[in-house]
Amino acid sequence: MKVGIQLYSVKNHMKDDPIGTIRQVVKAGYRYLEVANHNAAVDHGVGFGVSAQEIKKVLDDTGAQVVSAHIFPYGKDTIKPVLEYFNVLGTKYIAVPMGFFKDKSDTLRQAEEFNEIGRLCSQAGITLVYHNHFHEFQIFEGKTVFDLIMENTDPALVKIELDTYWAVRGGQDAVKLLEKHGRRMRLIHQKDFPAEFKAGINLIDAVNKGGVEVSIDYFMSIVKPETFTEIGAGILPIQDIINAGNTSCDTDYIILEQDFSTFDELESIKISMAGLRKFTGISW
Repeated sequence: MKVGIQLYSVKNHMKDDPIGTIRQVVKAGYRYLEVANHNAAVDHGVGFGVSAQEIKKVLDDTGAQVVSAHIFPYGKDTIKPVLEYFNVLGTKYIAVPMGFFKDKSDTLRQAEEFNEIGRLCSQAGITLVYHNHFHEFQIFEGKTVFDLIMENTDPALVKIELDTYWAVRGGQDAVKLLEKHGRRMRLIHQKDFPAEFKAGINLIDAVNKGGVEVSIDYFMSIVKPETFTEIGAGILPIQDIINAGNTSCDTDYIILEQDFSTFDELESIKISMAGLRKFTGISW
C-alpha cells in the first residue's frame, strides 16, 4: 500500500496558506493527499475557499494527488457539487469523517443515509468510505455501532477507512478488524499512542458501562492532546497493521493523521515519515 497524509495533520498551516502548505507537504515527501473540509455545505471542495482549478494546478505542478476527501457536513442533498469538485481532481474516495449515534434506531437510520450517499458517489465514479473514531464501538442492544453500520450498509456502496488508533481506543484489536472486514477495507488511518498513557488507552468501557450518549462535546472533553505521538514513537502494532492491510484487505493507502503534536505540524509529519520508513510493505 502507498503512504498518504491527511492534511488535517497540518490544519493550522492549511488555514493560513493552503496552497503553500500543500507544496511544503509534497516537498517533504508525501504525494498522496487526503483533505479535510468541515465547511462542505457552503464550500464544496478542499475548504479554505480554494477552487478545484487552483488545487489541480498545484497537483499538476508537484505530481501529487488528492486521493480522498473528508467531507462534513455530508448528506444526499448536498453531495452533488462535492462530487463535481472532486471529479475535477480525479479523487477516488469520499469519507464520512465522523458520526454520532443516539441508539440503535438512530444508527440504522444513518446507515440507510450512508447507502444513499454511497449510491450517489458510485454513480459519479467515487467510492464512499466510513471513517471511525472510538465511539463507534459503543454497544447498542448487544452490537457495536460499527457492526450495525457494516451490517446495514451495502458493501458495494459503503467501504471502510479504518482509523486504527481510534479502533484501539474503542477497545478493539485493529489487526483483527482489518482481517474481519477484509476486502471492504480500502484506507487505513495511522497515528501512534504514547506508552506513558497506556493505562488510559481504552475510552469505550466507561461509555458502555455508563450508557453515555457520545456527542461532539463529550468527545472533545475526554480526548487529550498528550495521548498522541508521532509514528514509531508509540506502542501501536504498526507493522502488523500494514501486513494485515496488504494480505487481508483491498487497502490502497495507509494515511498519516496526526491530530495533535508537541512539534510544529510540518516538523511532526517529517518525524512520522522517518518513523514510517522503518516499516516494510509500504511505498511512497
